[in-house]
Amino acid sequence: MNAALIVCHTRNRVIGAGNRMPWHLPADLRRFKETTMGHPIVMGRRTFDAIGRRALPGRRNIVMSRSALAVPGCERATAPQTLERLVGDARFFVIGGAEIYRLLLPFADTIYRTLVETELDGDVLFPELDAREWRTREHDRHPADARNAYAMRFSVLTRIAPPRHNHAPPP
Repeated sequence: MNAALIVCHTRNRVIGAGNRMPWHLPADLRRFKETTMGHPIVMGRRTFDAIGRRALPGRRNIVMSRSALAVPGCERATAPQTLERLVGDARFFVIGGAEIYRLLLPFADTIYRTLVETELDGDVLFPELDAREWRTREHDRHPADARNAYAMRFSVLTRIAPPRHNHAPPP
């Protein structure tokens, strides 16, 4: 699979609180849109619910869920094998949440990360990365400003070593 993850998380890896993002950062949203536009995006059902149970425009929307899904502009995948049949060799972006990141991380070769320069309370965390598997190849800073409450670091991580476990991720 030709997977990339795109994530925004705090220093303590928080990506969500109460089924929503605990911040509104227009600079990150702009980067997200620019990076994913024109590509398939894959999300879990909770993330789909959090964005309003709607398809994001300009992208093929795939929801990983065991439950039926009847939303215009969205497709459903029940497992990585189903996803692979849907996207073929196309580059796709995993946009969350935590369970879907964990499930598809072993298939990813790139992570587009926004690190929010703070620690916040939250109930959803991005999986911990093994630093021996990843190298940061780009790095830009965005200071806090009138529209963005927190400073951010934008980076692109590329996989330099295969995952250190030899078992398949859980379905």
